[in-house]
Amino acid sequence: MDGGKKVSSGFIYFFGAFGGILFGYDIGVMTGALPFLENVWHLQNSASTIGWITSAVMFGAIFGGALAGQLSDRLGRRKTILISALIFVVGSILSGIAPHNGQYYLIAVRILLGLAVGAASALVPAYMSEMAPARLRGRLSGINQTMIVSGMLLSYIVDFLLKGLPETLAWRLMLSLAAVPALILFVGVLRLPESPRFLAKNNKLSEARQILGYIRSNQEEIDSEILQIKDTLQLEANENRRVSLRAMFGGKYRYLLIAGVGVAAFQQFQGANAIFYYIPLIVQKATGHAASSALMWPIIQGVILVVGSLVFLMIADKFNRRTLLTVGGSIMALSFILPAVLNLLIPHANPMMIVVFLSIYVALYSFTWAPLTWVIVGEIFPLAIRGRASGLASSFNWIGSFLVGLLFPIMTASMPQEAVFAIFGIVCLLGVTFIRLYVPETRGHTLEEIEKVGGKKATLVYEVGR
Repeated sequence: MDGGKKVSSGFIYFFGAFGGILFGYDIGVMTGALPFLENVWHLQNSASTIGWITSAVMFGAIFGGALAGQLSDRLGRRKTILISALIFVVGSILSGIAPHNGQYYLIAVRILLGLAVGAASALVPAYMSEMAPARLRGRLSGINQTMIVSGMLLSYIVDFLLKGLPETLAWRLMLSLAAVPALILFVGVLRLPESPRFLAKNNKLSEARQILGYIRSNQEEIDSEILQIKDTLQLEANENRRVSLRAMFGGKYRYLLIAGVGVAAFQQFQGANAIFYYIPLIVQKATGHAASSALMWPIIQGVILVVGSLVFLMIADKFNRRTLLTVGGSIMALSFILPAVLNLLIPHANPMMIVVFLSIYVALYSFTWAPLTWVIVGEIFPLAIRGRASGLASSFNWIGSFLVGLLFPIMTASMPQEAVFAIFGIVCLLGVTFIRLYVPETRGHTLEEIEKVGGKKATLVYEVGR
């Protein structure tokens, strides 16, 4: 970006979150491509292969998030997002030209794509939280979730529109078209500024002040934020050492690190992506109809997700984070557990009952755990560890996503779908318990205030444990 050329705050926030379109598209696109791959490559009885093809992106994302955290602390948020976009373009094209029966090739390429997806999932929340003022941080960070689910809905619509093509051509186009939003992201990010907190951390306070001038309403707000950033940097300088991974978990950062990483992990282990990856196969198992004829269901789920994300933008900064996560997680748990209970009480109930309950789950997930996880990840970590901690949280999130994507088809091949979702329901309840016990409230607090709360809590825990 030209440092002397002003960019509007709207442009910054839009393209700052646009990375969500990329991994939203790639999360969703396999939902439609998989039924065609099953037929063309004869994978109907290969649950593990289906699981690996689907979850390979998440496997790569585990490492992409961690690597992006390291790179963003050295190169900056902006440059690392640009690198991710280029990897995404290459990976999308390579996916579309996979050789026939090239299961291992496709798995390898999707792992490469996962590096870019994981990087985006780690960097976008951190970038958005560092750009947004405290009073709007929840809403603006929520734009990231709107982008993700919009990318998913876009992929579902593309899948539906292409389903009439010859099977081999259909799935190749579905996967290749992911290169288009990646190119748009690259062009947009070329004009984005770097995070003012990253600039200040690298002794570029005048540039940081200039960037804040684009996105803050008055000089008093800019001066106050610069002062807070300088105070935090001074505290870190007094420590006179780089925070090691051991120090992150064992020192004053531990409380906030465990809270942020725990929320990110629970979001995925609750099983949402089992629905997003496999809804046509879930409908097929419930009704006996071919999965390729059920591609309208992903669109329905996608619409629910987009509407929910817009609801979140309206309520993000009106309710406490912990309240929304508690209410959402509780109803999500019931939506997973009730089908199993009803199936025991009414063995011959309509098989589509489970899909209705899954839609209720998606609705609650869409404006609670889905966006709030990344809001918390973006705002809860101290500046000294923010890049690496965001990467670590992203990696744990993708570990959960990978395991859900890999194991769900294997689990449903060996037990009823209702039982599998009931297990996820129990995980939802554990997630609510974690929120109540270990996650502090962050709404309305500056990033520096949150860091102080975490330091006090860590000190209290240390003194109690002595």
